[in-house]
Amino acid sequence: MAYLNHITEAIGNTPLVKLNNVTAGIKGTVLAKVEYANPGNSVKDRMAVKMIEDAEKAGILKPGGTIIEGTSGNTGMGLALAAIAKGYKCIFTLADKQSKEKMDVLRAVGAEVVVCPTNVAPDHPDSYYSVAKRLNEEIPNSFYPNQYDNMSNTAAHYETTGPEIWEQTDGKVTHWAAGVGTGGTISGVAKYLKEKNPNLVTVGIDTYGSVFKKYKETGIFDENEIYAYATEGIGEDILPKNVNFDLIDSFIKVSDKDGAVMTRRLAREEGLFVGWSSGSAVYGALEYAKEHLKEGDVMVVLLPDHGTRYLGKIYNDDWMRQQGYID
Repeated sequence: MAYLNHITEAIGNTPLVKLNNVTAGIKGTVLAKVEYANPGNSVKDRMAVKMIEDAEKAGILKPGGTIIEGTSGNTGMGLALAAIAKGYKCIFTLADKQSKEKMDVLRAVGAEVVVCPTNVAPDHPDSYYSVAKRLNEEIPNSFYPNQYDNMSNTAAHYETTGPEIWEQTDGKVTHWAAGVGTGGTISGVAKYLKEKNPNLVTVGIDTYGSVFKKYKETGIFDENEIYAYATEGIGEDILPKNVNFDLIDSFIKVSDKDGAVMTRRLAREEGLFVGWSSGSAVYGALEYAKEHLKEGDVMVVLLPDHGTRYLGKIYNDDWMRQQGYID
């Protein structure tokens, strides 16, 4: 009989799909790594399980424990699936800008959700970072994975996502593009691919209101770069340890609107029903490709999650009009 012992065993080996219509006029081949094919519908399933397994091996996470994490939603889903398999409880803190669908799906899989304000500094006691840390200190037998600085995040993608891309492209990948949030995905994959091909170019997709691009280009953490933005899952107002700037060759910034409109285009023109940061990743990757991709080049861009997380936003015409993203 062919079956899995638990749903977490279905994580990984996601498809690589050629983009055909949104790439009009671009030389080379652009392939999308479709991470919503993971059971939790996002790329975060990979590192969530890795963080839990590594914590168990280190004796940090013990039987009957509580997993407490600050998340934009997807890491929480991956942690929750692993927690169900292993018998842990979960408490997740989210910023109030995250979609209602993300909060609902976390509650559906048994997690407690604590909603925190978006527009406060990271070290403010009410930020979703600070609340997660405080709950970890207050609740006995709890584990705070801290996906931003936990290097198991990068390791998960070095061990799985990178090798998959190399094998699926038969070693022909020349460019690797992904949105940058915690930094684990882009850094882990880049580390593996650059070991295989030192000439590989890594393109990080950032958003306006985030510090990454300027920090890469100047080495300056400029607080003037930080302001509120709507895109979920990419960009930061901190420098996570998982962001390895040495492995990222350049950054492209994408506006909320450009990311949102491309997300809708991917659904209509490619049949890829993806989330907001997927649209941002593709828009930024194609902006880079217009200038730099040559015939014979192969660019892989990662699509982090599924459109069901954004039904009330990106795929709601009224909301899109209110934001001024569509007429």
